[in-house]
Amino acid sequence: MAKSSVQYVCSECGWNGTKWYGRCPECGQWGTVEEFHEARPAAGSHTAAPGRTSRTRSAAVPDTARAAAKPITEIGTETVERLGTGFSEFDRVLGGGVVPGSVTLIAGEPGIGKSTLLLQTAGNIARAVAEDQTINAAGRGQSSHRSSGLASTRAHTVLYISGEESQAQVRLRATRINAVEPNLLLAATTDLATVLGLIEQNKPALAIVDSAQTIVSQEVDGISGGSTQVREVASALIDTAKTLDIPVFLVGHVTKDGSIAGPRTLEHLVDVVCQFEGDSETALRMLRAAKNRFGPTDEVGCFDMSGEGIEEVTDPAGLFLSGDGPESANDAPVEGTCVTFTLDGHRSLPIEVQALVTNSVLPTPRRAVNGVDPSRIAMLVAVLYRHSKLNLLSNDLYISTIAGGQAKEPGSDLAIVGALASAATSKPIARSTCAIGEISLTGQVRPVPRMEYRLREAARLGFTTAVIPPLRKPVHVDGLKLVEASTLADALHALGVRK
Repeated sequence: MAKSSVQYVCSECGWNGTKWYGRCPECGQWGTVEEFHEARPAAGSHTAAPGRTSRTRSAAVPDTARAAAKPITEIGTETVERLGTGFSEFDRVLGGGVVPGSVTLIAGEPGIGKSTLLLQTAGNIARAVAEDQTINAAGRGQSSHRSSGLASTRAHTVLYISGEESQAQVRLRATRINAVEPNLLLAATTDLATVLGLIEQNKPALAIVDSAQTIVSQEVDGISGGSTQVREVASALIDTAKTLDIPVFLVGHVTKDGSIAGPRTLEHLVDVVCQFEGDSETALRMLRAAKNRFGPTDEVGCFDMSGEGIEEVTDPAGLFLSGDGPESANDAPVEGTCVTFTLDGHRSLPIEVQALVTNSVLPTPRRAVNGVDPSRIAMLVAVLYRHSKLNLLSNDLYISTIAGGQAKEPGSDLAIVGALASAATSKPIARSTCAIGEISLTGQVRPVPRMEYRLREAARLGFTTAVIPPLRKPVHVDGLKLVEASTLADALHALGVRK
């Protein structure tokens, strides 16, 4: 008979303890600590699925000989063949593809496209598996190398398990995004034992569970999506993935503040944590790796959301610039705009900052921003007034970026003040000129990380002049004139917008 113990769990952050608190001692939220009874299975028990024999967790533990400690010099470095997703952007974020036996958590806001991305990925892999089978059946040996980066696999199917939609609903979405493949298996269930049984029975090349908060284990108490259930579901899926060497994609919900729902241990248990982000008003989607045991965590993948599914954007440089770019002779310079280059992972992205300055009729001037840090705007306006004699304190200021771009790093300061000064003085900045640098409270222009990388991207896109802070070591970029400015006044003079 399973023993029952009373514990208290915070529904917001996953904190648990044996004493009730009105305010969670971990996250400080009021009224989120609730009582629950956790049924603890007897030692050695494991969730058993229909048609599958019950086994203990200890059966998956290596024997003493395999688990013995060895000198690191004697441990082999066999190459692991990664499974391609069919999206080069997705593969780069994962570190080159999906590692066999890994568990990847994909989190994001409701309706951002998590399920669509994974269903389309499942269709890509299932299509590649079908092509491999056709080639092998024709007697051509191993599958040939494909330019999309899809790796061959010994498994024959891809398994998609939905706890939120029926099979017919998933089929409708798969038809819309062209992901209908005979090797793609669909299942709709919320029972953890059934999920584990399906994975063990089919042994797919990839298993996708949508989502962790909808799957329920009968072995423990708690509501669907609670901390206890999410922890048990994640532990069981990780155990199965490691034992059968099958990669698993796990969809996770987020709370109102954007953090992953469930206990914090969920992020520690899985191998990879990816955030799927985007603005609901634009089609741009960004995939970031917050944790990756098999690759870097500073990569970012760009996707475009449409009615036919998700398409990868291999070169997103033109998304954040208005007009046809700096090389276009048809686009005349417009006052109140300035281009900077920000870093997003290993990528340098051009961001166009636009500013509008008007006389205010309100007692308190309005500051409306989009895509920039609101707290830095007040500081930059004060620095402009103090060190360049440009008074915008009593004006309404509207500052925005193009197509949902983010210019929130300090390296965007110089472009923001350039756009503000251009709008205030009605002097446009040349479209072939960009500005990169951080503004200090003393009016100095300070350097930013990886300046050479940003400048090379600017030259590739056709910019001919860059206003930058003084460099510690000389940098030469073909086709790009570097104008070094040590103070804010010098930078505005170089941009041609000094009052």
